[in-house]
Amino acid sequence: MILLRNLSFGRGSRLLAEGASLQLHPGWKVGLTGANGSGKSSFFALLRGELHAEAGDLEIPAVWTIAHVAQETPALPDAALDFVLDGDIELRQIERDLVAAEASHDGERIGALHMRYGEIDGYAAKARASALMHGLGFSDADFARAVAEFSGGWRVRLNLARALMCRSDLLLLDEPTNHLDLDAVLWLEGWLKRYQGTLMLISHDRDFLDAVADHVLNLEQNKLTLYSGNYSTFERTRAERLALQQNMYEKQQREIAHLHSYIERFRAKATKARQAQSRIKALARMEEVAAAHVDTPFTFRFRDPRSNPDPLLTVHQAAAGYGDKPIISNIQLTIRPGERIALLGANGAGKSTLIKLLAGELAPLSGERLEGKGLAIGYFAQHQLEQLRPDESPLQHMIRLEKSLAGRAREQDLRDFLGGFDFRGAVAESPCGRFSGGEKSRLALAILIWQRPNLLLLDEPTNHLDLEMREALTIALQETDAGVILVSHDRHLLRTTADTLYLVGNGKARIFDGDLDDYAKLLATQKSDLRNGQKTAVPEKPARREAPPAASDKTLAEQRNLRKEAGKLERQIAGWQNEKALLDARIADPALYANPDRTLLEQLLKRQAELAQSVETAETRWLRTQEALEILSS
Repeated sequence: MILLRNLSFGRGSRLLAEGASLQLHPGWKVGLTGANGSGKSSFFALLRGELHAEAGDLEIPAVWTIAHVAQETPALPDAALDFVLDGDIELRQIERDLVAAEASHDGERIGALHMRYGEIDGYAAKARASALMHGLGFSDADFARAVAEFSGGWRVRLNLARALMCRSDLLLLDEPTNHLDLDAVLWLEGWLKRYQGTLMLISHDRDFLDAVADHVLNLEQNKLTLYSGNYSTFERTRAERLALQQNMYEKQQREIAHLHSYIERFRAKATKARQAQSRIKALARMEEVAAAHVDTPFTFRFRDPRSNPDPLLTVHQAAAGYGDKPIISNIQLTIRPGERIALLGANGAGKSTLIKLLAGELAPLSGERLEGKGLAIGYFAQHQLEQLRPDESPLQHMIRLEKSLAGRAREQDLRDFLGGFDFRGAVAESPCGRFSGGEKSRLALAILIWQRPNLLLLDEPTNHLDLEMREALTIALQETDAGVILVSHDRHLLRTTADTLYLVGNGKARIFDGDLDDYAKLLATQKSDLRNGQKTAVPEKPARREAPPAASDKTLAEQRNLRKEAGKLERQIAGWQNEKALLDARIADPALYANPDRTLLEQLLKRQAELAQSVETAETRWLRTQEALEILSS
């Protein structure tokens, strides 16, 4: 087992944890959680022997083999399959020893080595490495390619495959789902469930932690605390503790009862579509999730768009690709205000290509892309982080942006806005070149939101974001009136945000008739059929009609519009309820009044009143919408 006795560790002069005493037993799968900068990666360095404890003891069995994912991969000429096989150090050593023994004609040594080679399943090593690479998205043609030929993201996958190839007793994984698509995340999740050793996992993917972890080790306020159960269990336990600490338990119970009442009202009108049922379950969890994040440093919302043309964007019979080679053809898509679409599909299927077409970065190879008057696109992609000016601070970025928009916001307004993204005080004035990936992502999102887009195109927006920021982003997306197109491997974000799923693959983009659980089943069936040489049918809905409804369809059209408005109101109410729960907890916190900031307190109270009024008004509108639907249906 791993044993901590009164352990303290830090980086430089900064103490990260002190007085930790706990046991981690063999076979446990432990999720290591905590805010960015709290010391999670330093704890991994301690386990690997790269960092020494300030005080106390850390005991790990000396015979254990520890595997971890290397942070960088040099541009090696080695074939990718050989690079992955190198992860099994003993296997490679035996192979080298066999060559030497055969050269010296040492028959006894050759026999002993072959016996050990069989014991470690060496004869199936290439098959195991191939399976790992297939699971992480590599094709057979990639096996012989040199490591140097792969891009940075694919080299990360090679490093991960190499770590999984190691027959380890302790596996340390730090954000393993970064640079993976949803298909690879689902495969990795299944592999880790079957892993026989002890697993320590850092991840900001709630669903991934829930599925894999059976314990949570939380690093907070310089304390390591061990919890039994998965991440959801940890969230509930922590939420209860926070509620008791802040004398908020009774108030939270009233909020829970209110939300339950709200969900029950909506449940009655929900269709039998799997995606609608999945949404109800996700909404039912949102209050519990919000309760666990009452002390979040992030409080922001999307600014109201200046205009909302309907439709925002229409793509008709379009093809998208590079050069003269289409990757997706016959794209038929109309995006309207408040519409939320998530794109599913394997890495390389064309999701990012479709987003670039919608963003206007790629011109259609054929067909049409028609913008609504007043379209304002907010496009987030990882490569845009490179456009940040490393010598400028977040505040300087915002001032320059405001000048370009010919705005009149005061510097204090910009500081307050940045504070919602946890850029406060000296951090708001620090050059962003030294920022972490998460801080840069937060700044890029802040810049995007300030521009008040009415169409959000978000390509993996949660990469590098911690759980607190992901939850704040989820709440903000619930509230916005903008249209949203989303690519993400974060299933919690997809479940609580997307109303429609599109499957991108085989040169097409079409509506997927199911939810994320159905998608996971489809992937499993496809892999099974691939092994058996069969072809899987993909459930899909017919493409939406672009022509306006005929006069005889007027009632159906009105019903569709009312249902769309009701769905929009549902999302808004859910977002407002959760933001209000966070604000209520913050306002009730005695620490807020210990050294009161009157301006901040006034802002919080004003926003609290706005939210209460917004919820009341939206609920009234929703009831009227339901009454109108009942009249049309009768």
